[in-house]
Amino acid sequence: MGTRIYVGNLPYSTDDAQLHQLFSAYGSVVDARVITDRTTGQSKGFGFVEMSTEDEARAAIAGLNGTMLGNRPLRIDEAAERPAGGGRSGGGYGGGRSGGSGGGYGGGYGGGRRDDYSRGGQW
Repeated sequence: MGTRIYVGNLPYSTDDAQLHQLFSAYGSVVDARVITDRTTGQSKGFGFVEMSTEDEARAAIAGLNGTMLGNRPLRIDEAAERPAGGGRSGGGYGGGRSGGSGGGYGGGYGGGRRDDYSRGGQW
């Protein structure tokens, strides 16, 4: 497995092929991806590149960090490790606690109002 590089502050018009081409000057690019919104397909302005060796990754980081791409200075750094499990945990407005609904503002405490049936159907 190669070394993953975080590429931030990308122009929204940048695509995977352009990212691949930009980094290929520094070595063999295993993968290059611009992260997009699932719903709209619009770029989120950052991406990841995987170089085949650590030396190539270091050279690309040193050579490209701060350079301009489409009037935007690129922010390039070694990517942080992905958390195990591959998904989001907890978070949101009160979610992630055990018990209760887990959603909504402050939800998940287990108490609070129940549905109509807990009162025998009467208010």
